[in-house]
Parts: sequence; structure tokens; C-alpha cells
Amino acid sequence: MWKKRIIALIIILLGVGLAFFVFKSEPKLNKNFDKASSFFKNHPFRLGLDLSGGSHLIYKADISQVPTGQVSDSMNALRDVIERRVNLFGVSEPVVQVQNGGFISGNNDEKLIVDLPGVTDVEKATEMIGQTPLLEFKIEAPKDTPQKLTVGKDGKATADLSPQYVSTELTGRYLKKATLEFDQNTREPKVGLQFDDTGTKLFAQITKDNVGKIVAIYLDGAPISTPVVREEITGGTAQISGNFTPVEAKQLVGRLNSGALPVPITLLSKQTIGAILGDNALFAGLKAAIIGFLFVALFLLLWYRLPGLIAVLSLLIYVTIILTLFKLLPVTLTAAGIAGFIISIGVAVDANVLIFERVKEELRSGRTIADSVSAGFSRAWFSIRDSNTSSIITAIILFWFGTSLIKGFALTLGMGVLVSMLSAITITRIFLYAIEFIGEGKVARFLFSSGLSK
Repeated sequence: MWKKRIIALIIILLGVGLAFFVFKSEPKLNKNFDKASSFFKNHPFRLGLDLSGGSHLIYKADISQVPTGQVSDSMNALRDVIERRVNLFGVSEPVVQVQNGGFISGNNDEKLIVDLPGVTDVEKATEMIGQTPLLEFKIEAPKDTPQKLTVGKDGKATADLSPQYVSTELTGRYLKKATLEFDQNTREPKVGLQFDDTGTKLFAQITKDNVGKIVAIYLDGAPISTPVVREEITGGTAQISGNFTPVEAKQLVGRLNSGALPVPITLLSKQTIGAILGDNALFAGLKAAIIGFLFVALFLLLWYRLPGLIAVLSLLIYVTIILTLFKLLPVTLTAAGIAGFIISIGVAVDANVLIFERVKEELRSGRTIADSVSAGFSRAWFSIRDSNTSSIITAIILFWFGTSLIKGFALTLGMGVLVSMLSAITITRIFLYAIEFIGEGKVARFLFSSGLSK
């Protein structure tokens, strides 16, 4: 008996500890969040676009030139490139997903869904995604190259005496990777370039043919570095020193590494969700969850009495467990995800109702409270197992075939159903067994009865 009570006390303390973690790690709840430890600061709720505000972009990918067997790989590569680009700009928790028509729409349309929380400037968002840096290496033009003429405001043409350069075959296409480097003496940030095999050969030939001359490095049509070649470079490496700030150098490295898009994309639609609208959706969802939980708790207390009180306690622990999982995994919460979480609370209540109704039937047959509780859990388990299994299967199907909005709902619903089985079957059972000390008198039977029965 004491062993069960100790276990029940440990579960309560664990629930209190998890509730403290949820409160302490949420900046909107904890006024002293700035003073919290890094562990708590690193685990706030991850809010989706509809709750935090931002930009929602839908792109269509042109896969007409991609072989059928390589479509999936090309789309995954496209997603990776876009993710690297938006991460470069410091967007908090961007979501980039591939969506295909498949058998549902009857076509092979491949779409890319991009959610950028906190980015409410759609034009800036599309510019982020569309940027593809053009890296070129140019050499000095021959001396007999005609000089460019510029026409002034007075209409007179003058010769452009600035150095002229001509393009080479070496471009960013042959770039293997770019790295951020710092000069050991001046600490000036530089961008290191590493070419692939083809680029290494081209670069070696260019430097060999232009010793003592300038090989200019152009980015998006503008010269950013004009170094003089001292000797042939055969290692396939180069450096760009363009008076960058550390942030500019880091951004350039990211842009160069992102490279060109594997397949062309076309912007189909763009939508902006303001931060105020996101906050309203968030508080509306929380308000619905709290009001729903209070009504459910009131029903359980009035109808099932002492078992109802225990069910409310186990539900509170269930809520802290699932919220903790949302933070630690982490799960991106959307309005649809909150709806799935609320429904999972109803599933948890349903399991308790099945158990308590079985217990009531056993009490009416003349069994003791202890035997009724044991038989009630045993007989209700099969109904709970079957109903929860069907809910989990439904959640898996929705997550597998649904869009990003439906995936959020399915994920929180599936997680909630799994955790609710633990709270309803294990936690509620331990709590009921821990209060067997109340005996078998009239008061005890009244507390374990339900509804209008005495």
C-alpha cells in the first residue's frame, strides 16, 4: 500500500516539476525570463506562422526537364538550397516543405511551401529566396581591345581609361564550397573558395597564363576583388578580400554555398500574416483550451466525484507532459496543432469515462471498491485500446498525406493520444489504488458512485 502511495507522490512531484519547466521556459509567462538559465531560454514554444506572424510563400517547381526517377531527389535538393538561403538571413525557425499532387490531385505538380516566421515583408521574403549569386573570374583584356566610350551630360564621348576585363569559363558553377576565414595579422574577414576538379584545372590554367596580371573576381556583375597573380595556383583554392564586415562575409559564404537552384521555381502565391493577427489566434486557441478543460473538469467532479477528482489530477499531469514534449522535441505549434491537442484532451477524458462507468457497474453488482476498480480497468482496457489505436492510425494517415496545416494537427493529435493512454491507464490507476485506505463504508461508496446514485 505504501509503495503505491509513494509512487503516486513521485508522479505528482514530477508533474509539478514539468509544470515549473513549462512556465520557466516561456517568455510570455515568465516575467523574469531574461534572468533564466540558458537551458530554459533554449526551450520556448516553437510557434508556427499563423501564431507568430510572417510570410507564407508557395512556389511551383518546373520538373519538365527532370527524369522521372530523379524528381524526388531534385525536390529534396531544392528544399535544402532554399533552407540554406533563409537560414542565412537569420529567420527564426523557417519551415520549408515539399508538396506534390500525387494521386490526390491527379497530376504531378511539385510545389514548395516556405513559411518565414517574423518576416512580414513579402517582397523581402521573395528576394531572399530568389537570390542566386553569379560568381565570375575575369582576366585583363588584351591591350588592343577597343576602349569603352562614355557619353557625358554635355553629349561629348570620352574614353573609359579604367581597366577592362573579359570573362573566363571559370564561374561559381565549379565552386565546391566557400568558407569564412580571417587574416592572421589584420583579422580582416575573407572568403575562401575551393573549386571542384574541373574548376581546379581552369583556375590553374588562368593563373598560369596571367602571372603578374590581375584576375578580377566579380559577384553579380560587380568587381569585389582584383588580386594580382604571383604564381600558378594548382591547389584549386582562392581568396576574396573585399573589405567585408564579418556579417557580410558570412552572408556571402552562405550565398555562394547555396549555389543555383536545382530546378526552376515560379512564385504562385504569397501571403502575409501580421504579428497582431498571430497573437490573436494564439490567445484564442489558449482561451478555448482553458475553457474547455474547466468545463470537462467540472463535469468529472460533479458526475464521478472522487474518481473524477483523480481524473482531473491525471489530466493536469497529462497536459504538463505533452507541453513539455512540445518544447523538448520540439514541435511547431499552429492553430490546427492546438486544435489537435484540445481533441486529445477529449480522448483522455473518454478513456477515464469508460473506466469509471465500468467501475460503477462492478459496484452495483456488489463487489468491493478495490475489486471494482481492478475489474473496471481490466474490462475498459480493450475499448480504450481499440478506440485509441484507430485514432493513432488516422493521425498517421493525415500526417503522411496531408499538407503542412494538416500535418500539425495530426502530429499533436497522435502525440496526445499516445500520452493520454499513459495518463488514463497508468497514472489514474496508481492514484485510485493509492486511496484504498478510505474503506468500504457508505461514505466511500458514495464517493465512488456517479451521477445521481448514492
